[in-house]
Amino acid sequence: MTHNVLVVDDEPKLCDLLASALSQNGITVFTAGNGLHALKVLEVEDIDLVISDWRMPGMDGPQLLAEIKSRFPQLPVIVMTAYSTVKNAVQSMRNGAFDYIAKPFDIDELDITVNKALQFRDILKDNQRMRAELDEHQQFDSLIGDSPSFRRVLHAIDSVRESNATILLTGESGTGKEMVARAIHKHGNRADKPFVAVNCAAIPEGLLESEMFGHRKGAFTGAVADRVGRFMQADKGTLFLDEIGEMPLALQAKILRALQERVIEPVGDPRERKVDVRVIAATNKNLLDAVAKKEFREDLYYRLNVFPIPLPALRERVEDIAPLARHFAHTLGATAGKRITGFTPEALQAMANYSWPGNIRELQNCVERATIVASGAVIEDDDLPAYLFASSPASGAAILSDGSSVPPDLEAALAEVEKAYILAALAQSNGVQAAAAQLIGISERSFWYRLKKLGIHVDKIVR
Repeated sequence: MTHNVLVVDDEPKLCDLLASALSQNGITVFTAGNGLHALKVLEVEDIDLVISDWRMPGMDGPQLLAEIKSRFPQLPVIVMTAYSTVKNAVQSMRNGAFDYIAKPFDIDELDITVNKALQFRDILKDNQRMRAELDEHQQFDSLIGDSPSFRRVLHAIDSVRESNATILLTGESGTGKEMVARAIHKHGNRADKPFVAVNCAAIPEGLLESEMFGHRKGAFTGAVADRVGRFMQADKGTLFLDEIGEMPLALQAKILRALQERVIEPVGDPRERKVDVRVIAATNKNLLDAVAKKEFREDLYYRLNVFPIPLPALRERVEDIAPLARHFAHTLGATAGKRITGFTPEALQAMANYSWPGNIRELQNCVERATIVASGAVIEDDDLPAYLFASSPASGAAILSDGSSVPPDLEAALAEVEKAYILAALAQSNGVQAAAAQLIGISERSFWYRLKKLGIHVDKIVR
């Protein structure tokens, strides 16, 4: 490997001597007569090592060392000095020098010191190269998939991650909206600041305002101390508002003001607080339909929809099922103390044939169960839950595969499908509603709403 070394000394004869000695080892040598000239060389040449005199007119060795460590922190510097006191050597090492040599120097000693510094530089370059390759291939961590629909998602993430634009993630429950939000934050310009997630459907309506904006002690019954809200917790970072479509209209107006004016007002405190947050919202609802029904503010919708990213359902990216399943099996197997090496072709085919109404979350739950029950290192089709092998009521093709005519009442047909899923989930979870909601990939609040809408009484289901 060819290396470039910059020698900095106000004595031209010494520069020539060093250039002659180093070039015999295949090193390309650049020279500079002072610190300012050296910095100009560093701006235009790919230098692997700087060898600098300690005492020079104008910008001396210590000053040049400080500039190099500021501008090129991984570039090693060897300091030369005719004043080879322990004090100078120690000072240069403390200030970031790789090593020092004393004038007059021995050529063999010089070669040894230079070789060590260049080996150090090579290691740093290799580490940078490997990190770059890793970032290129695994840029967004656990966002697994190479299907065309998911590549569009990755491209959108890459386009917006460095900006401060508000993002709206849309897609069915379980499609990985929070994972995408975390990836955007982790690889964006606020990565070293907080990421705060709020599930708008999981917090009681009466507590949402306090949860979002905080409150002062005594602002209401039970407010026994001051509380910092989620906006302030996320200051300078990212606030993820999950299931934004479930937010009450009264609070939507205050969220809109916080987004527009970047100020909040804690409950019970008339003083405004400035906040700097990047907001990522997510929903599984059609917000335009909610706007039309007066269930969601139109102005808030357009404030949130600055950069929309629709996430495809798992059934729309079938080619990603196998790599996702392998990823979950590897991580979940390690957690369970098992070494899972893969799936049989029959198991992969069964997963590919299933419609996954709960999307990635359902797939993860399925693989976790299979990992637990698998007797060997390879997951077989017998290890998968039985419902994967039944015809899926979510698929229109399955419903009409017997050649029957299209149902005359679409809403009624969809309600029957929805009811069948909920009853199956309740049966599988032994009537535990929270577990059933998680099984089919919806929130508990949404699950309770569907029970009421469909007239399902849980006490009649549990045996």
